[in-house]
Amino acid sequence: MPATMHDVAALARVSVKTVSNYFNGYPYMRAETRARIERAVDELGYRLNVTARSLRRGSTGMISLIVPELDQAYFAELAQEVIDVAATFGLTVLVETTSGDRDRELEALSGLHRQLIDGAIFDPLALGPSDAPQLGGGLPLVILGERQFEGLADHVLIADEEVAHRAVSHLVEIGRRRILLLGAGSPGTHTAILRRRGSEAALAEAGLPVDGDLVVSTDGWTRDAGAAATARALDDGRRFDAVFGFNDALALGAQWVLLERGLAVPGDVAVIGVDDTRDARFAHPTLTTMSPGRAQIARRAVELLVSRIREPETENGFASVTADFELIVRDSTVAPGTLNSTP
Repeated sequence: MPATMHDVAALARVSVKTVSNYFNGYPYMRAETRARIERAVDELGYRLNVTARSLRRGSTGMISLIVPELDQAYFAELAQEVIDVAATFGLTVLVETTSGDRDRELEALSGLHRQLIDGAIFDPLALGPSDAPQLGGGLPLVILGERQFEGLADHVLIADEEVAHRAVSHLVEIGRRRILLLGAGSPGTHTAILRRRGSEAALAEAGLPVDGDLVVSTDGWTRDAGAAATARALDDGRRFDAVFGFNDALALGAQWVLLERGLAVPGDVAVIGVDDTRDARFAHPTLTTMSPGRAQIARRAVELLVSRIREPETENGFASVTADFELIVRDSTVAPGTLNSTP
């Protein structure tokens, strides 16, 4: 016999109302209570009766996740985590990609799919705060990433400036002084601006100058772009003993070129990225990276969206959540045997 909400409540040692609040995305639940309910849901294999709920509430039981691309490991892994979290609320996720194109971003929010979904989680690249009146047209919405949208919609952030500061500080701590900031000169995203700002603040605190020759633009944040930019820097004779790739893909592209050119990583050049993608764990050497709290981002985004779907108008205004981050030290910055690396 299928498990019921009463079964979940009994196993989690909470009231049925508390379980209902959990599935409705109540944002003020204690973390311990939320964890007990999640364990009970997993153990019992409980799923909401989406059809019955949709009939009662006039909802579709579907939300969308709108991201620039899925061939970037970060977005692909984020999408899977959003899908997994949404399933615990009985929701299906429609994933759309925009390539960072303005028209496609607007279409994803207001086109034919609008009538199929109850709300959207959106990671914009082309749209900005001036486009706020066009964001969703009343569609419940959670914005990911771009800090400039704070106060305009519910928002889940990466601590971009702080993440970059910690990454560069780590390189300074292990004795690196000439750090290639890979992707720092790339135009178009507030994320790049914040990560450059955090990087330069860390250099300044260490008493190190910001060398314009080591602030390197890339044609996108991909492995190919990271490899091409690093090769150009080497060919131009720029001297550096570390690379901070503004995401893991850039860092992995840089590391590949360095090794191809006969340079030791981390002996000659240390390398660090951002995202803690699975690729980073299986690189050789394994890639040191900043984990931006992707699982937390996925969970809080879904929870906020469910809450907004249930209560479109709240007295508390729009929520803004910044995910925790963590330095994951691996072999690309600390030689094997010097420090236990994270697999």
